[in-house]
Amino acid sequence: MFNLLNTLVEKNREYGKEGKLASYIPALLEANPNDLGIYLVDSRGKEYYSGEYDKKFTMQSISKIVTLILAIRDNGRYNVFKKVDVEPTGMGFNSIVNLEASDTGKPYNPMINAGAIVTTSLIDGKDVEERFEKILDFMKAVTNNDKITVNESVYLSEKETGNRNRALAYFMKSTGALEGDVEEILDLYFKQCSIELTARDLARFGAVLANDGVIPWTNEKIIPKEVCRIVKTIMVTCGMYDASGEFAVNVGIPAKSGVGGGIIATVPRKYGIGIYGPALDDRGNSIAGINLIKDLSQELDLSIF
Repeated sequence: MFNLLNTLVEKNREYGKEGKLASYIPALLEANPNDLGIYLVDSRGKEYYSGEYDKKFTMQSISKIVTLILAIRDNGRYNVFKKVDVEPTGMGFNSIVNLEASDTGKPYNPMINAGAIVTTSLIDGKDVEERFEKILDFMKAVTNNDKITVNESVYLSEKETGNRNRALAYFMKSTGALEGDVEEILDLYFKQCSIELTARDLARFGAVLANDGVIPWTNEKIIPKEVCRIVKTIMVTCGMYDASGEFAVNVGIPAKSGVGGGIIATVPRKYGIGIYGPALDDRGNSIAGINLIKDLSQELDLSIF
């Protein structure tokens, strides 16, 4: 496995030259576009890795999985999906047109920014600090890493420049789709996106999802099996932005990307996969990472289809 991962990383590293860093969050421009790393955790807890698997980056949209899980856990499936739909969209992840075009008045799904802002608002807690600690504690548990924290410079950069997300949130507030204090919800959203981790951490989280919510190294059930099923289904249909259908055809496993360059993927009952490659394609997905996981899926016959 190590030889295969080394071969695939070096083969696909060159794609980084064709991508671009996420310039709309200035702090993300500090990344090296040539970086590419992968980490795998199998169902027995065996770990494999190659490349820049231990470089830190921020979760960005991968955090949307976490807030969806916690929102369902706190409110129940029915109450969450009264507020946000589960339908794919062919538009960009930060589209305002999506909201105006929606027949239901709800965001299309929890994996686009508008939907994630809604799920973030549904996490229980008396203030931003308590709700964020809930998110952080969850991440520490599913990654077996108690050192996970926020990248303050990215958080402040997002808070300063996140006007598109403010527009989405205030639009939803005006239509009744979002309840609560908008600025507090956005502050929590910017913080969750700025949680810093590695491809190893993503792979371990992916292994928990692959194991139907049971943490392999403790046998603790941290996510109900039914919530895992829902989340993995939405990852398949919506997790790779408006390239989700193409990804399902070419790779065929539940996955979620973030503009920090991360990809988390989960192969039910087999693998958790974490990838880092900060150069992005025009949909906001890691360009080298997409090609790397495509090759890996074909080599190991990972597609769930």
